Amino acid sequence: MDKHQHDNEKRTAWVVLLTAVTMVVEITYGLTTGSMALLADGIHMGSHVLAIGLSWLAYVFIRQRHSFKVNNSKVLSLSGFTSGMLLLVFAIMIIWQAADRFIHPQMIQFKYAIIVAIIGLVVNIASVFLLHHDHEHSDHNIKAAYLHVLADALTSISAIIGLLVAWKWDIMYVDTVAALISSLVIIKWSVGLLLSSGKELLDYKKEG
Repeated sequence: MDKHQHDNEKRTAWVVLLTAVTMVVEITYGLTTGSMALLADGIHMGSHVLAIGLSWLAYVFIRQRHSFKVNNSKVLSLSGFTSGMLLLVFAIMIIWQAADRFIHPQMIQFKYAIIVAIIGLVVNIASVFLLHHDHEHSDHNIKAAYLHVLADALTSISAIIGLLVAWKWDIMYVDTVAALISSLVIIKWSVGLLLSSGKELLDYKKEG
């Protein structure tokens, strides 16, 4: 493992820890206040703990290997490809939940939901700074983790704007529309990650 990969491992570990703590806070408040919005946010954050944790385990794997030889670049690309798939699945799940909200609108405890969304945004911004670096383009694993926290930040911003508009003007569907827009952007990012990491896995080189 080179120095950049070792630094990426430490950064990813910090992001996993921060995200996990935020997840526990969101789920706890969701359960104690009876707010489904907060509980859903916590579960969504938990899915990203899983995905970013996978990126961290990839670094641990290539650092701990001794008795067998593997291609480090392939391991990181495989982890990036897997995370890209998870990111795509999560985006589709958000679209599905948003469609259900259009059909079955629910009351939202706005104050608690906004506070937790702001906390989540602060954590995501801190994670973005931890994961951003000049070698991101050559490491699909760290890029996958970076896109996950960007996706979380995007959904937090959308949630805050949607909740504020819905709360002030009593337009409940704005929250759902914001979630749909975020999902489309996340899908675009995940497809780009799948293509770039997939080419690395297949040793694809454009002829000519």
